[in-house]
Amino acid sequence: MINEFRRARRRKAADTILVTDAMTERVVGHIGNLSESGMLLIANESLVDDALYQLQFTLPDEQGKGEAIEVGAHLLWMDRASAPGQAWIGLRFIAVPPRHMARLQKWIEAPGGQYE
Repeated sequence: MINEFRRARRRKAADTILVTDAMTERVVGHIGNLSESGMLLIANESLVDDALYQLQFTLPDEQGKGEAIEVGAHLLWMDRASAPGQAWIGLRFIAVPPRHMARLQKWIEAPGGQYE
């Protein structure tokens, strides 16, 4: 049995949260789960292993309004998903502006979340 230990709590995305490549302005997939240090991206676009990306996504707040978050991320691993044309991608955040990090932390800790 493999025991997996992560430092950051990962919240599952209950709704579809689209992720956009900030450089190409193309939607590359949606969030599977999200932590302060990274995310599981369910990708519908091909990405390059071990590459750096500038990504954007919108997190809903308590009033249902969205706030855009931008992160610099390093692609750590990829695995084919069971759906054709999709891949599971693990990304580690390497740059998050302080205001966006505060919003991210608030969303992760908000009541009603499911965690992995």
